[in-house]
Amino acid sequence: MSTLATLKADLNPNTRRALLASMLGSLVEWYDYALYGAAASLVIGPLFFGQMESGSTIAAFATFAVGFVARPLGGLLIAWLGDRRGRKPAMLLTIIIMGISTVGIGLLPTAEHLGVWAVVLLVILRLLQGLGAGAELTGALTLVAEYTPVQRRGFWTSLVLSMPPAGSLLATLAFMLVSGLPEETFRGWGWRLPFLLSAVLFAVAIFIRNKLEESPEYRAAMAQQEQKKEALKVPLADVLRTNFKQVLIGFMAVTGHNANNYIISIVSITVMINYGGLSRSDALMLVMLATIFGVVLSPVGGALGDKLGAGKVMLLGSVTGLIFAFPLFTALTSGSFLLIFCALSISFGVVLATTSGPQGAFLVNLFPIKTRFTGVALARELNGVVIAGFTPMIVAALFEFGQGSIVLPSLYMATCFAVTVVATLWAKDSGNNSAAQVVPAVNGWDPELSSKV
Repeated sequence: MSTLATLKADLNPNTRRALLASMLGSLVEWYDYALYGAAASLVIGPLFFGQMESGSTIAAFATFAVGFVARPLGGLLIAWLGDRRGRKPAMLLTIIIMGISTVGIGLLPTAEHLGVWAVVLLVILRLLQGLGAGAELTGALTLVAEYTPVQRRGFWTSLVLSMPPAGSLLATLAFMLVSGLPEETFRGWGWRLPFLLSAVLFAVAIFIRNKLEESPEYRAAMAQQEQKKEALKVPLADVLRTNFKQVLIGFMAVTGHNANNYIISIVSITVMINYGGLSRSDALMLVMLATIFGVVLSPVGGALGDKLGAGKVMLLGSVTGLIFAFPLFTALTSGSFLLIFCALSISFGVVLATTSGPQGAFLVNLFPIKTRFTGVALARELNGVVIAGFTPMIVAALFEFGQGSIVLPSLYMATCFAVTVVATLWAKDSGNNSAAQVVPAVNGWDPELSSKV
């Protein structure tokens, strides 16, 4: 059987629907986050912190970080809902919360009209975004991983993980289209259009998720619950007691990827404009073009993870990212369109593809089924608070502290990748598909045969 035929055989209608719902939800989530990141790079500072004599860019990126502070809480709360009421209502709730908060940002008056209350409302909406997004990607990865065969887990989850750069691509394209407006128009209402147009994406995502069926595993768990007259609980204590090492490995393993992702998709825009002298439209164009490599090649990274081992591929990508940190920032500050395009293309197409593509399989394989959702959520979202959310603000502060020098930002990025190198070596083979725990049957449900249910 050919590779294409084999992949098609993995997907029955329910599995395809779950895959589509997961991919679209992740696309919308990261469109939102990249959209706000682009806005933080371009307009949030002057519109909401314009009264500050200096540091408005750092303040804007601080509001970006706020969304990540709420993500672990959102992840645990929505995981609890998913265990008690079902995967479908939980996944619908994440989309609804994110939709309300994103459109709300697009409608929010600026500091010129509301003063400090504009900042307060902005922070509240960012917290809501974080709450909604906290369980989105984790839930999507878990759902797809348990619907598809273990031996091809890296490839199928990599399709979900190709959605973050795809969301960034859409967000960058949206801002590039409105960036050509006159400056007064762009800062007046033009920047709001990408936020308001996201309502269309949310409507489509809600429609598809409303047709999503509960997973076979969840139906089996509910049947067992009814028999024992017990309520399902979020296994947080169980994870911390029995899988703390795995949580720590997972936390460290996504450090380099998170730092790289937010540097090349968000911080790079500010760096190219403020320190490289590029125009706003050129900076957005470069990120948009280079992001395509991340979208296309992330599934290749996932497939390589299935063949060679997810940990080995992530290790290779992290070593590359560590070595490439200084050349990347050198290019971003060079002012050369061609040099920057080459550097960003390598960052998206090689570094991001090899640290993101196999990441889903790596994380999912670390945990047994009964604690998988919570374990992956803890590892990813806690790292989101510490690394992903604060990276734009940290790098902006390091540039300002170093008066435009690339040394400190490059060291920061290299250090983050070094942490991932340590994690992948520490994990050994535990993140590979061959090490995935397979439960033969749970109330008649076989996870290896879930795609056939």
